[in-house]
Amino acid sequence: MDKSKYFINVGNGEISQAKHDNNDYLTIYASDSEIGYLRRKFENMHKASFGSFIRSHIPLVEYHNDTANDQYDENMLEVYRMLHELGDETTKSHIESMEIL
Repeated sequence: MDKSKYFINVGNGEISQAKHDNNDYLTIYASDSEIGYLRRKFENMHKASFGSFIRSHIPLVEYHNDTANDQYDENMLEVYRMLHELGDETTKSHIESMEIL
């Protein structure tokens, strides 16, 4: 399985093979199928974020009882686990320093 170098920006869900601006903070080496899985996780985070936005306008639903927030958090943790697994040493070190896993 061939792996290529990718630059990741978790904040905006960017996955790029081209280095530009400051997208090289997290670097991974991944196969096409791994990138496909990571893209789906980013899409899930986006959908859950939109669901949280809608929920925020309904005062009767508390934050800690919001399924969309739970889904966002679960997908984000999966993204960071995957980035840690596929990342270069700098990426792994950074994720470990976050103490998110």
